[in-house]
This record gives sequence, C-alpha cells and structure tokens, in this order.
Amino acid sequence: MWKELTNIWRANDLSKQAWDQSCEMLELSKNIFSQAIIYLREAHNIETLKKLKKRDKEINEFQQEVRRKVLTHYSVQSEKVDIANGLILINMVVDIERIGDYCKNILDLAINHPTQIISEEISEDLSTIENEVQLRFDKTLEAINTQDTNIAQAMKEGYHEQLTGKSDKIVNSVLSGKLDFGSPSKTAAVTLYARYLKRIGAHLKNITTTLVNPFDSIGYK
Repeated sequence: MWKELTNIWRANDLSKQAWDQSCEMLELSKNIFSQAIIYLREAHNIETLKKLKKRDKEINEFQQEVRRKVLTHYSVQSEKVDIANGLILINMVVDIERIGDYCKNILDLAINHPTQIISEEISEDLSTIENEVQLRFDKTLEAINTQDTNIAQAMKEGYHEQLTGKSDKIVNSVLSGKLDFGSPSKTAAVTLYARYLKRIGAHLKNITTTLVNPFDSIGYK
C-alpha cells in the first residue's frame, strides 16, 4: 500500500509538492529536536533559543499548505481516486505537526529551567529514552524516504520497552514520591522532559506505521 501511495504522490505536480513538503517538515522537526537537546544541555543563549522556537511556525505553515494541496489535488481529479491515499498523508502531517509542538516544549524547558539537563548524568532511563528518540528520527526519515517496511516494522517493535515503559517509570515514580532529582524545579523539568520524549516517540511510531498498517490501524499495533 505504501509504495502505491508514494508512487501516486510523486506522479502528480500538486501531490508531489505535498509529499515533498511533508518530508521537509519531518526533517525540520528533527533539526529543531537536535538543537533543543544541545541547548538543554548548555543552558544558555536564550535569544538563540527563542529564535529557534519561532521555527515551529514553519511547520504549522507547511501543514496548512499540504492540506490545501491535497484538497486541490482531489478537487481537480476527473477520474475515480482513492481518498485513503490523501487521508494517510494528512494523518502523517498531523503527527509531524505534533512533533514540532513537543520540540517547542523542550525549548521552553531550556529557556525557563535555570540549569543544565544532561540526561546521562541524571538518569539512565532518561538517557535511554533520549537516545532512542534521536535514533527513531533518523530511522523514520530513512524508512519514509526508502519505503523500507523492514525498518518500519522494527520501529514498532521495542517501542514500549525503550520509550513508553521507561518514561512512565520516571513519571510514576516522581508522582508516588519514590523519585526526585534534587530540587522541585529539576524534578518537574525532568518529569516533563521524559513525557515530551515519550510523545515525540509516539508520533514517530505513528508515522512509521503508515508503511506497514492499513489506514484504519495507523498508529496502532
């Protein structure tokens, strides 16, 4: 289904533009995420952070533009078309937009938290989650660009163990009073960071499921 979809989107000018813009959106989200981690670790240069945060508007504009192109594409088609193809692309764009929002949330942590957040110095679980999300950005882009269903399937597997389970462990341990990170401010920041990473990972998983799941099961096992 995915190869058929990408062939359709690449065959038509408007749909090709929509497809290319979607891939650009995901690449931009990855770049913002990578920069957010750097600034979270360095805890300085607030003005640069604020400028980077504004780039989220580019993702929002991309999303609106893709919607317009998909709508126009189907409006001008004279022959019978498969609406599911457009819905899949729109679905993917929504996930990319949500990733951008969570990357912006991480930038807010870097702006407002007074000290560094260096995952490997704080929690082994947090470091694992952070590294897993970085890997999943790379693998998701590779899977989308190469239409590699094996990569997509691998991204479905291990998701709970490496991401949701570890994130929930941190959050639940803080909520129950079993875990803190030295100060209320840092504990709150780490808890939020663990949750933001989990949500980014979830939306990346949703995107990869478009390669291996039927439309009604996108985002699910």
